Amino acid sequence: MKTWFITGGTPGGFGLIYAEAALGQGDRVAVTVRRPAELREWAEPYGDRVLVLELDVTDAQQVRAAVKAAEERFGGIDVLVNNAGRGWFGSIEGAPDETIRRTFDLNLFAVVDVVRAVLPGMRARGGGWIVNMSSVAGLVTAQGFGYYSAAKFAVEGLSETLRLEVEPFGVRVLVVEPGATRTKAFAGFQDQPVNEVVDAYVPMVESVKAAFVDHNGKQEGDPVRGARAVISAMNAPVPPRRIVLGNSGYDVVTAMHENALVELRANEKLSRSTDF
Repeated sequence: MKTWFITGGTPGGFGLIYAEAALGQGDRVAVTVRRPAELREWAEPYGDRVLVLELDVTDAQQVRAAVKAAEERFGGIDVLVNNAGRGWFGSIEGAPDETIRRTFDLNLFAVVDVVRAVLPGMRARGGGWIVNMSSVAGLVTAQGFGYYSAAKFAVEGLSETLRLEVEPFGVRVLVVEPGATRTKAFAGFQDQPVNEVVDAYVPMVESVKAAFVDHNGKQEGDPVRGARAVISAMNAPVPPRRIVLGNSGYDVVTAMHENALVELRANEKLSRSTDF
């Protein structure tokens, strides 16, 4: 029986789907959410195998307290799923400063705080899994959503280094890169205002928002199958370092890598000419 610590347990999102998958295989789950009352009815049938914790992941003190509570309740954390996150619309030039900082606080610095709170226990026990939820946007950018992509790119790099550093302690790291997935994560975009500082970008940002709103509820990705795929990857004889979820995401990422390799090789002579 493993213990999972899952951030971002908002109803309708990936967090609860991970929780249900873990509970379905007999594990225990600590799930965090800003408004715990939303999960009271959901948690009741699972009894003492579920601990719902109130947590704003952008508050480092709350993060440490939540991790401590989970460890005291269950004796340790075996699997961390850094799931909490979201994006805001805006151009690179014209996004408000507050939006930029909120994006990185939630999607990057909160990940850092949770990892650093959980790792001492995992190292002491000699094992564990850290599952960092990135995105296809962490590999392939999208205009009007650049700061979200930048934060997810940073999660990718952070995870690569983290993997090397914690491997000697028996801790493994998996990066998950979902494509468009049918959760409620993007349901609030319809009511999200376009707060663009530079008027020239407003039409572009509004069109990006409209595309997200129009696609909501029609996303091809099944989050339940996605969570199962992640668990299968973790249980594989040779677990992958990362996994893309969804056909469209897989195609986009494959094309990105192939095009990058073509460009790299086309400029090989120039690249190799710069050494002493």
